[in-house]
Amino acid sequence: ACALGRSPSPPRAAVRCLSAGACFSAHLANVSYAEARGACEQRRGSLAWVSGEPELDLLLELLADAAVHAPAVFWVGLKRNASACTHNEQPLRGFSWEGVGGGTAPQEVPAALGQWRQEPLPSCLTARCAGLHLAPVRGGDPRWGWKE
Repeated sequence: ACALGRSPSPPRAAVRCLSAGACFSAHLANVSYAEARGACEQRRGSLAWVSGEPELDLLLELLADAAVHAPAVFWVGLKRNASACTHNEQPLRGFSWEGVGGGTAPQEVPAALGQWRQEPLPSCLTARCAGLHLAPVRGGDPRWGWKE
């Protein structure tokens, strides 16, 4: 799985793998969600999805190493279809993970992964994407969170 983020620096890539075999790569480029998804598919992968804390920790480590030392948003496979509504009581707020090759990624997400840097707009009418916002640690601010 891969995550693409906006960066003023030239494109570069980094890779991390879990012992179970799942791998993540980061590619820094200033692209849209659709372009990021296409770039991952060209690499025979998909936008990253996170189903547990070990995957999140690995992805955060990878992105921290790959990113410049400024806040950045990385596209992951987190999307809410136009027919889905915002649900504030759910960790992913009604968003779900796009799977590999049109398949379905796990939809159950631990509450610990429901950290939003900025709450998504309430809606049931438009498709929306969310990325992983990563920021340098300052004081008590969280260093990561989902952002529509």
